[in-house]
Amino acid sequence: MFRNLRCYTVKEPWPKSEAELSERLAERPFMPCSAFSERSAGWEPPVELEHEALCRRVGKADLLQLRTQTRLLPPAAVNEALAERVAAFRKRTGDAPTPGERKRLKEETRDELMPKALVRSQRTQGCFLSDLSILAIDAASPSQAEWFLDQLRPCFGRFDVRPLAFKTSPSELMKRIFLGERVKGFELGRECRLQDPRDSRAVGSWRHIELDDEAIRRHVVEGMRLTHLGVVFQGHTSAVISEDGVVSKLTVLAGEESEEAWQQDPVAQLDADIFLVANTIDSLLSALKEQLGGWSA
Repeated sequence: MFRNLRCYTVKEPWPKSEAELSERLAERPFMPCSAFSERSAGWEPPVELEHEALCRRVGKADLLQLRTQTRLLPPAAVNEALAERVAAFRKRTGDAPTPGERKRLKEETRDELMPKALVRSQRTQGCFLSDLSILAIDAASPSQAEWFLDQLRPCFGRFDVRPLAFKTSPSELMKRIFLGERVKGFELGRECRLQDPRDSRAVGSWRHIELDDEAIRRHVVEGMRLTHLGVVFQGHTSAVISEDGVVSKLTVLAGEESEEAWQQDPVAQLDADIFLVANTIDSLLSALKEQLGGWSA
């Protein structure tokens, strides 16, 4: 369900009920792109059923889903149509357009093409854990996570949210695991990325390989920086942890429920997914907190 975890601490009180949170999200519901709009975003039900709330609460976890719709207008298509307008302008006036006139022609070209452009939707989910007051966003990039927060802030009167930080850098824990130290709950995975601290372009990656090889470990011993490390958590969850605490490639081994049974009850499937993800995130963050000395103020 979640592949990435970018986590934020929420300082302000979170809505006490699913209905209250849904009501707040309803202030910015998803609306499709208008004919002349390049992008639109808003909240939608996390499960596709009519009259469903804009969030889903299971236990002490809330699932939110942001939908972003973008019109796809390739620059090459704009430039090709612009070239035709410029050629027509020269034929009509006998002169090349000035920079200001060319800018106006380009804007006219975009306005004409925009309603014909195809649209693409991207969905980003977030899970709020009330016990930890942490919002985990399934975002592959910092900009995607910040976009999620930008759409959430207007739904709250005040929304003080900050990136989750630990008292000790995750890189210290990663190095301990990588060099073979036994760390409670964590085992060495089969992926890592190293970087030369003197040259950011000098990067080495290993995937699907046993990392306890001394030839690989020697790079870190001799000064290479470990920026990403694959781990196995509690024997049933694999992930890649980065030195800034971001988790990617999260994979949870789910149970053996019948896929056909889930298809007959999508709400039950959603609730089971939320429960699984929330417990995995809670356990992983709690273990990192223990190993890294707690949250940073």
